[in-house]
Amino acid sequence: MNRIHPLMATLLAGTVLAACGDAGERRAENAADALENKVEAYEDRIENAADNAAIAVIPTPAPQDFVNRAARGDAFEIAAARLAAKNAASAEVKAFAQAMIKAHTESTAKLKAAAAKASPAIVADATLSRDQNEDLAELGRKTGAAFDEDYMDGQVDAHEDALKLMRNFAADGADAGLKTAAGEIAPVVEGHLKMARDLEAKVDR
Repeated sequence: MNRIHPLMATLLAGTVLAACGDAGERRAENAADALENKVEAYEDRIENAADNAAIAVIPTPAPQDFVNRAARGDAFEIAAARLAAKNAASAEVKAFAQAMIKAHTESTAKLKAAAAKASPAIVADATLSRDQNEDLAELGRKTGAAFDEDYMDGQVDAHEDALKLMRNFAADGADAGLKTAAGEIAPVVEGHLKMARDLEAKVDR
């Protein structure tokens, strides 16, 4: 009968224990990842519920006011993103900013087309508010990590406001074409808001 050398037995036992340990670690990591995903999904549902509750008490703007506010929001987003292209430190922040330029140029075009078909036709006033101009001026004075933090904080706020505006008008707006456009834009803004919140958590010091 063959016998296993004591040293070989020790090595084999160590290998088995290590394999078990590795498997245990993988299971623990997988469980942690699954839990984290569930927590994130739950937080998203809570945030959406809070957004919907806030929207329910906000008066629906008239079509002209809606178009003006949306146009100002797009113009602000594009201007802030252009600052990010020069002043941001994080590659992720710069990539987010480039995506915002593209997305908000597209939403501007979509709303402009819908506004032109309204009766009477609506022409947007995209003039930035005093607060928006002040925010851009302050942002433009920052660079590097300080810029990233301020920019992403502002992006969360801006996309929260934009999402409320789009959902509100999509639900109760007075113009059918603009309601449709707002309903199509809302989920895009919601996706951007989630991206902004994730990035904000990364860059906050």
